[in-house]
Amino acid sequence: MLDLKGMRYVVFGVASNRSLAWAITKKLVVSGAQVQVVCQDAVRERVFKLTQELSLPAPLTYDAQEAGSADLCFASLAQSGPWHGIVHSIAHADSNELAGRFLDTSLPNFLMTMQISCFSFVDIARRAEAILEKGGSILTLTFDASRGFYPHYNVMSLAKAALETAVMYAAADLGGKEIRVNAVSASPADTPAARGISNFRLIGAFAAALALLGRRATPEEIANEAAYLLSPLSSGVTGQVRFVDCGSSVSTMPPARNAGMMADAMAKVWDIVQKPRT
Repeated sequence: MLDLKGMRYVVFGVASNRSLAWAITKKLVVSGAQVQVVCQDAVRERVFKLTQELSLPAPLTYDAQEAGSADLCFASLAQSGPWHGIVHSIAHADSNELAGRFLDTSLPNFLMTMQISCFSFVDIARRAEAILEKGGSILTLTFDASRGFYPHYNVMSLAKAALETAVMYAAADLGGKEIRVNAVSASPADTPAARGISNFRLIGAFAAALALLGRRATPEEIANEAAYLLSPLSSGVTGQVRFVDCGSSVSTMPPARNAGMMADAMAKVWDIVQKPRT
């Protein structure tokens, strides 16, 4: 079992008990670490109840679009530091534009999506430099749509691609201080953010059929990899995107044993495509 006693981490982006950020938080706590959760003010009451279940400190708040929010959050973190790792699990786009064509993305939504989903990582990583211990780790979450087409993921695909590039550049900038920066590319999970994507359940079914293991990775499996990358055990790993997706990212054609699953998934997609528009 991973032993993180004496280690202290900050997890940005908990929104509910379905958040991957919450699965990571639980894994860190079970492994003996101390964790400070950070969330949006709009969900603070809900997240506060979650932190009480694990006897964690009250959550701090952070809003990627609110001027001064990062200043206040990191001032508080600096006072209660030092810290050994930071998790960035923040992404958002207008759900109305995650239902149609990518080419219909509006400029305001494009800029907002990039600010929240990518620049927030850059800003958090830059500020983290001052509060992380030597040998510390920064981790973010991404998805395979950064490398290929998934229906309705639209501008979020560009944001994830930009995020993965930002991981490499941040790793280069912070490597001199022995701070590592990595990403976990996870199976499509049933999170609050994912539910904003039109017909997301069909993406999940397709990914499971495509996967070499014939299923999606569980939140617990994703959290296991996250905890490893945040721990001293991964001291030689930086600038990487680590896939925890049961092999869906390496499959261009599903294994024959998954043919029935793929047929069912694509039949459901076809049914939706054929529905008359109202």
